Amino acid sequence: MNSSFSKVRTSIVFFIFCCCYIFILINLYFLQIKKHHYFIQLAESQYQIRIKKTPERALIYDRNNQLLVVNQDSIAAFITPNALKEKNKLEQILACHFPKALEQLQKNSDAQFMYIKRRLSDEQYALLKKNNCADIQFLHEPARYYPHEALSHIIGITDIDNNGLFGIEWLYQQQLAGNSSIFHLEKDARSGYFHFVKQTKHEGSAGSPVHISIDNDLQFLIHEEVKKTVQEFQAQEGAALVIDPATGQMYAMVQFPTADPNNIENLNLELTKNKIATQSYELGSVIKIFLALAAIEEGVVQPDEYIDCENKKVTYVNGVKISTWPHGHGLITFSEVIQYSNNIGAAKVGLRLGPTLYEHYTRLGFGKKTALDWPGEQKGFVNPPHLWTKPSIISLSFGYEISATLLQLAQAFCIIANDGIAVQPTLEINKPLPEYQPACYSKKTIDTIKDILEKTVTSGTARQAALKGYKVMCKTGTANKVIHGIYNTEHNIYTCAGIIEKNSYKRVIVTFINEAQGNNLFASKVAVPLFERIAERLLIHDHIIFEDNYVQSQIVRYYNDPC
Repeated sequence: MNSSFSKVRTSIVFFIFCCCYIFILINLYFLQIKKHHYFIQLAESQYQIRIKKTPERALIYDRNNQLLVVNQDSIAAFITPNALKEKNKLEQILACHFPKALEQLQKNSDAQFMYIKRRLSDEQYALLKKNNCADIQFLHEPARYYPHEALSHIIGITDIDNNGLFGIEWLYQQQLAGNSSIFHLEKDARSGYFHFVKQTKHEGSAGSPVHISIDNDLQFLIHEEVKKTVQEFQAQEGAALVIDPATGQMYAMVQFPTADPNNIENLNLELTKNKIATQSYELGSVIKIFLALAAIEEGVVQPDEYIDCENKKVTYVNGVKISTWPHGHGLITFSEVIQYSNNIGAAKVGLRLGPTLYEHYTRLGFGKKTALDWPGEQKGFVNPPHLWTKPSIISLSFGYEISATLLQLAQAFCIIANDGIAVQPTLEINKPLPEYQPACYSKKTIDTIKDILEKTVTSGTARQAALKGYKVMCKTGTANKVIHGIYNTEHNIYTCAGIIEKNSYKRVIVTFINEAQGNNLFASKVAVPLFERIAERLLIHDHIIFEDNYVQSQIVRYYNDPC
């Protein structure tokens, strides 16, 4: 009996041991085979770390190698919400000075990390240091500083993580930022000390600087002139553009008011737009010069042909009511129609062109984006013939039913300045020019248009733009704005676009003022004086007088004369 019981007991013990071994084997299977990769990863996470090192953001320079941005350290304040030591004191500080951070803390009280504020101002940093709260810690982060507010709409800004948001910073994000390096380091899982094993998983590269065609000194000088005009006329805004018609390089691209690029918290997003490229307008009579270009090229009118302007300020042409300001004209030449900016004469010539006028406007670049390809750039609008109503050809003749950016207007004037050859506006200083490009218009037509533009300065609406010793060619435009669906004569934009030439020196200048305040204002009183002052600043800055070899030789002789 005892022997039988002993055998049973032995069998039970054996069975239990077998079950234990089987259980152990099953666990070993799951641990070593089934979950092998999981535990490998767990182990690696304890003694391996991954470090991402971002190179310093590259700099931006103007055409003369002037620095346009600065890299600097910013200070961020942070806390560890799940390990606070002086919670009450911290909450009092946040409630008084950083209420949004307090709200975030209350919602994420178990978080391991939380920013109080990044890019602290000097005052905020001093305040937090003075309060001396053990829970508030600081770290240094890379940031950009922009010393030139007049360039804010061109350069753009970076976000809190130093990535470009708009402008050059956004357009050249990859070039400026470079590529981050990624390293794997091994450490002791217990002590945390690093071993000497360091493996580069991805070799990064530093960013490379960007040079733009803008002249920073000239940008500032022109910005001051635009600002002065906007303030003088209590205008809504103003802008100016200077471009080399031979290369398309922009030397100045100014608008006022401007955004403060270093005050990202209170940044006015509307002012960050580069409105020269991103805002289109019905520009009015400044477009008449392109009507003249088309009409003379097509041979539908001669510059000395007399056009009956009916000696009226208001009349009907082809059944459409037309007004012209400031006064009417009688029988005048077509050149004078453009010089005096007579809407009636322009409309009569426009009727001769018909749908061909649309073809010329698009040939000049209106209705499509420029090669600048600026973020948010508008292509404008030219009303196509299949959408025309009876007044359309009349409106198109003197700058309505066609909207354009100031950049497109400058591009079209470059064709005139460049003897009929189109050029692409650019901010790239080393952009190669095409080896050969056919002219869009004949040399004879271009010379005629230049003559009309020059007479507009000597005896027409742009007389105040004249500069002694230089060939100045301008066209003005005063356009009514659409307010609540109706053209309103009390809300206007004023434009002057033109060319300055002397020997081989050529520049295209566009000036623009939106909603100047005052009575009986026209572009001749608002935009033309601004054009003249900008031209003077430009010529003094460029020292163009020294391109005249005779004058230069006389100066050299004078300084070398011992008497």
